[in-house]
Amino acid sequence: MAKTIDLTRRAFAAGAMIGTAALIGTRAARATFGGVDPFTLGVASGDPTSEGVVLWTRLAPSPLDPAGGMPPHRVPVRWEISPDAQFKAVRSGTAIADPAWGHSVHVEVQGLAPGRPYFYRFIAGGITSPVGRTRTAPARGVMPDKLRIAFSACQHYEAGYYAAHHHIAAEEPDLVLFLGDYIYEGNPGTKGVRQHRNPEPIDLDGYRARYATYKLDPMLQASHHVAPWVTTWDDHEVQDNYAGDRDKHNGDQAAFLLRRAAAYKAYYEHMPLRAAQRPNGASMRLYRTIDWGGLAQFQVIDDRQYRDAPPCQLPGTIENHLDFAGQRPDCAERYDPRRTMLGHAQEAWLDAALGHTTARWNVLTQQTLMKQELRIPPNHPEAGPSVYNTDGWDGFAAARDRVTRRWRDAKTPNPLVVSGDIHAFVAGDHLDPDDPSRVVASEWIGGSISSGAIDGMLKQSLAANPKFHFGENQVRGYSRMDLSATQCEVTFRALIDVRDPQSEVRDLAKFLVEDGRRGMKVV
Repeated sequence: MAKTIDLTRRAFAAGAMIGTAALIGTRAARATFGGVDPFTLGVASGDPTSEGVVLWTRLAPSPLDPAGGMPPHRVPVRWEISPDAQFKAVRSGTAIADPAWGHSVHVEVQGLAPGRPYFYRFIAGGITSPVGRTRTAPARGVMPDKLRIAFSACQHYEAGYYAAHHHIAAEEPDLVLFLGDYIYEGNPGTKGVRQHRNPEPIDLDGYRARYATYKLDPMLQASHHVAPWVTTWDDHEVQDNYAGDRDKHNGDQAAFLLRRAAAYKAYYEHMPLRAAQRPNGASMRLYRTIDWGGLAQFQVIDDRQYRDAPPCQLPGTIENHLDFAGQRPDCAERYDPRRTMLGHAQEAWLDAALGHTTARWNVLTQQTLMKQELRIPPNHPEAGPSVYNTDGWDGFAAARDRVTRRWRDAKTPNPLVVSGDIHAFVAGDHLDPDDPSRVVASEWIGGSISSGAIDGMLKQSLAANPKFHFGENQVRGYSRMDLSATQCEVTFRALIDVRDPQSEVRDLAKFLVEDGRRGMKVV
């Protein structure tokens, strides 16, 4: 992290006053912030292409205030991007921070050179943001020597510090994949290392304050500043265990959709996403592909917004507005081919993507454990392996089998899955649903940044299921994926103590998949 911070400070000192005349020439521009830093939430970049990248910031001199401390009018923001940290060769433009979108800024820069790093910053009211580093993808079809990815999920603010982000920043990956639960929506607790700063959000002001709480963390900011991010969400960005248009309590659907609309808008306002992802009320298309030359394609999916209700529930659960039960015994509903995890439009899109891709590695970038796991219920371990997690892919077995068969039948090159949700490090291989002796793809759950263990029987459950190679949920951290034309290497990186903001990190386990050979090796 120190290297990244030093680089940012040098670039800031060298270029803070370059090219700002267009925005700092009036008293009005300066008076907008009264000399207070509007870039308290940092900067970020995301969704790179071979020609461009999204640059993000949000003006918020008082980030926990409902409007971020901003006046109710549009504010011009200058953006600059350069191949050098001193901003000697600058491309620039002006974006508008609109109060309708929380004064967030999403700049889709085009015309950049492929496969190279860039530095960027924003200027507003005479004040310059921190400097971020980003990277464009290689040109279409080009096979780069390597690609380094960091991936993880689940960063409950109260549960621990973000030392994992400190180490991600220090590794300077080419790309960061964040796989859901960027925020947690609950009320402030009393047992963590720090507290949420506002009550459980149910409206736009509440969600904005919750994102601000998280984004004020300097280690999270450093992780954003060092590389472009590709993000998807899980449930806590809205509400724990919501399913499509239903909250977990089976409450009023109209009220929940208003809450979902507020949550989706706040998510967009705080992520480096393109205009194509801008929400329309309670709808937001988050699924998309990200290409990295001829080396990799990331099929980024959304398994929350369009899913059916969990199966195998007790009679009357929905009608009587009872809570969904996550862990349930097997039932015929799990195998109903009419049930969907992704929604019909997204599933058709994914089906086409898996059939058309020519990338050497194809990474399904998603939220929840995809591989089947018959679980031992932690509250009744004497029952042995007897329940499925209906809140994940195990609630949608037929939908999962359709994806697995598509990998097989389309001969998708080297399919891989990266996942989050269960606060664990897990590695396993997917089996052909029509021939269980055959491996089709490999999956890794990359740990949690800070969220604690939720399954006291994880290791025992994994041992009772075929082709799980590793499981550990007593430590927090992130994972590193190194791709080349010939192999994929994944390393689980575990913090020594998530309650220590200066915690060191160690390698926990390492896995290898060779090009053209299905299944991982533990190395």
